[in-house]
Amino acid sequence: MQTFINPPREQWPDLCRRPASTNPVVRERVESILLRVRTRGDEALRELSQEIDGRPLDALEVSAAEIAEAQGRVGDALRRAIAQAEDNIAAFHEAQLPKEICVQTDPGVRCIQRPVPIGRVGLYIPGGTAPLFSTVLMLAVPASIARCPEVVLCTPAGPDGKVNPVVLYTAAYCGVRRIFKIGGAQAIAAMAYGTQTVPKVDKIFGPGNQYVTTAKQLLSAGTVAIDMPAGPSEVMVMTDGSSPAAFAAADLLSQAEHGADSQVMLVCGDAATADAVQAEVERQMQALPRADYVRQALDKSRAVVLADPEERVDFANAYAPEHLILATREPWGLAARITAAGSVFIGPWTPESAGDYASGTNHTLPTCGWARSFSGVNLDSFYRKMTLQELTPEGLRGLSKTIITMAEAEGLQAHADAVSIRLAHDEAR
Repeated sequence: MQTFINPPREQWPDLCRRPASTNPVVRERVESILLRVRTRGDEALRELSQEIDGRPLDALEVSAAEIAEAQGRVGDALRRAIAQAEDNIAAFHEAQLPKEICVQTDPGVRCIQRPVPIGRVGLYIPGGTAPLFSTVLMLAVPASIARCPEVVLCTPAGPDGKVNPVVLYTAAYCGVRRIFKIGGAQAIAAMAYGTQTVPKVDKIFGPGNQYVTTAKQLLSAGTVAIDMPAGPSEVMVMTDGSSPAAFAAADLLSQAEHGADSQVMLVCGDAATADAVQAEVERQMQALPRADYVRQALDKSRAVVLADPEERVDFANAYAPEHLILATREPWGLAARITAAGSVFIGPWTPESAGDYASGTNHTLPTCGWARSFSGVNLDSFYRKMTLQELTPEGLRGLSKTIITMAEAEGLQAHADAVSIRLAHDEAR
């Protein structure tokens, strides 16, 4: 990690820049995949499996027998861990259940906002180097609590043509019944357009590599809703040296091991703290099985030393991290001034991995600075809010002058007539 000592504010935009950028080659490839799936459906999915993964894909959907087989391949300790994590995630998300709002804005005028579950949601679970069964919990649990009528899950198969058994176990545990052995941009296309086998969904959730992310962003322009724009994982650790350097180093490494395109940021008040944390990073990294990914991520990562505490807060808000760890003496005071972060981890005993797995908050969060304008996945993500209104004759009369005046000022006479015709009819009765 390169260290920057008290960088001037004009340098901050460069320091906040993520390693991921729009790749025209990736975009062109994804556009080709989307077109093939849209026009040729299942046939294209099978061809792409052979071309990209080097194996045929005879059955697109995971069978009941495959799910049953997976149940026997998950040990008791992991089952208990999944159960506890599910309990906590469910408890936190159940507390978010929205209520219908009904307000009488004027005599005879009633306005209602009603939460309606999204009809069919598609969940994407990455495979790749680390099959993220924890993401199944983060997406399927709130979908179930929201009572979405149908949940579809896509995830890539491994070299043996089978889906990771823990992913299957967790999906079945959460009540997901339709699971497809499809990964990458083609999975997103299949759920967005629908094929002969894969149903078309109303909204797609879940993280992925640059191909998945590009596909989601392209399709969100007019084909399907998505949870949020998101890219590679990231974490910012802010420390004042009051907690062990080993803690900060472990948090940085836990995010760097997600992949070579991840980014981690250390923000502290003095060079000695930065040096101590970086020494710990080097020491701990030696024992990690994914050290190669970690080194590549660290090459794109930074340590920023800012002596002024207010500047440290300002820099964090400028970066708008997916995860922000406040390992400081008075973390709640800092948290009150944080305005842009996907999820904030308070104090030295709150590792980012707690939120990734089992504390109860959702780990599907905005990256690449989108935390300034997007929330992470929450129960509202699985609802749409529909409004209703009812006016009595008295209510319409009370609003009629306002409506007609505004409609005529906009030059929309038919809008005004829709009111005046009703009032004339009521008076003639």
